[in-house]
Amino acid sequence: MGAYILRRLLLVIPTLIGIMIINFALVQFLPGGPVEQAIAEMQGEGDVFGSFAGSGEADAAVGETEIEGYIGARGLPPEFIAELEAQFGLDKPPLERFLNMMWNYARYDFGESYFRKVDVVDLVLEKMPVSISLGIWTMLISYLVSIPLGIRKAVRDGTSFDTWTSGIIIAAYAIPAFLFAIMLLVLFAGGSYFQVFPLRGLTSDNWEDLSLLGRVADYLWHLVLPITALTIGGFATLTLLTKNSFLDEIKKQYVMTAKAKGLTESRVLYGHVFRNAMLIVIAGFPGVFIGVFFTGSLLIETIFSLDGLGRLFFEAAIGRDYPVMFATLYLTTLIGLVIALIGDLMYVLIDPRIDFEKRAG
Repeated sequence: MGAYILRRLLLVIPTLIGIMIINFALVQFLPGGPVEQAIAEMQGEGDVFGSFAGSGEADAAVGETEIEGYIGARGLPPEFIAELEAQFGLDKPPLERFLNMMWNYARYDFGESYFRKVDVVDLVLEKMPVSISLGIWTMLISYLVSIPLGIRKAVRDGTSFDTWTSGIIIAAYAIPAFLFAIMLLVLFAGGSYFQVFPLRGLTSDNWEDLSLLGRVADYLWHLVLPITALTIGGFATLTLLTKNSFLDEIKKQYVMTAKAKGLTESRVLYGHVFRNAMLIVIAGFPGVFIGVFFTGSLLIETIFSLDGLGRLFFEAAIGRDYPVMFATLYLTTLIGLVIALIGDLMYVLIDPRIDFEKRAG
């Protein structure tokens, strides 16, 4: 197992570098870099993409713009443009910039945001509580509901309970999370009907004045709507995976033998079937966590005005804040690759009969 882990860890390096190379190369061909973004902000446009709309005035000045090399740079002295390039590190060739970036990342130096003037690590840590809250609670509720429900459906396969629960979870799966979130806001957050839950944020304005129990209750109260919106569509996959896994195990010979020995259904189900059936479900736990934690909450964060990692990466991409973009990409990719290895190791932990070294050989 040690050799397998070492091989997987060594594969992380070229995989990570390959992903960073592809994304860095793609960014070089995208219009509207940080220089254009800075120029747009100085000219009061607020967004570099406003310069791409294509007015008659812009078309008339295209010759001057091309001389400067940047959209919207007409009339600005070349010395000023050179200063902006040096400020953003764009005065160096792309290859040199990429190598410097990767060398810094290897030393866990992720630089400073172009436009916020804050260390990228500090920005990530600032947004982390929101993403942790959404990720952990979504994952826990999904597993706590889906696994017992999947087991129950497997035991009562083909009954009316199995039929109507399948209909409900599939219908919930078909509803986009952002659409369900908007519906929750309209119904329960003062949109048109009831003012039951808070509209935005993770805490109330009087958070500091609340007792410890009051803070916990306030925090949970703010999480009800976003967590409901995130989890409602996630039940189907995990529930049906659990059900099908249990059905496959229940039909095997060792289950019939256990029943023939006089063991109760509960003892057979949880003493024999559970461990084998839950192998694929539990081993996928790390992957589910990383998916919810980093990629599943952008729209929900936006709808409920939650300032998490999803919005941070999105705003960095729109604003061409390259240090934030590439640092978050580097970190999420690295964590994802390590989590994939942990997922494989969980297979071995749950079922020692699995040996990846023999399979690799």
